[in-house]
Amino acid sequence: MQRKARGFSLIELMIAVAIIGILAGIAYPNYRDYIVRANRAEARTMLLENAQFLERNFTTANRYDQTSGGDDIDDESLPHGQSPENGTAKYTITVNFPDSQRFTLSAAPTGSMAGDGCGTLTLTNTGAQGRSGAGHSVADCWGR
Repeated sequence: MQRKARGFSLIELMIAVAIIGILAGIAYPNYRDYIVRANRAEARTMLLENAQFLERNFTTANRYDQTSGGDDIDDESLPHGQSPENGTAKYTITVNFPDSQRFTLSAAPTGSMAGDGCGTLTLTNTGAQGRSGAGHSVADCWGR
């Protein structure tokens, strides 16, 4: 009595590989988009926390660029200088003071985020949100 052969034939194996390839081709771009949006969301959070720090300082010093003790506030004084706070930087965060009554915080993409379509994210003392990249709208960059 002959036993029936068990296992996969070559054609069945090729079909399984093709299905896995198609699924991976769909899943990877979505995964990459999710990672980019997550990194951007973390940078936005860091900008908002830095803005909160500057606003708290303004309540005591009546100016953004110096503490009530007269010490200058610069990039090193900010609570967050990069995003993420630990590990490899995805965004570098800086502050610019056009005068003592205004500030602009910027989060410039670096490393794996350098090609982000939103470019540099900005936040001013009035709460105005911006971006330098032409790839997405401000609403897309700040809302998702």
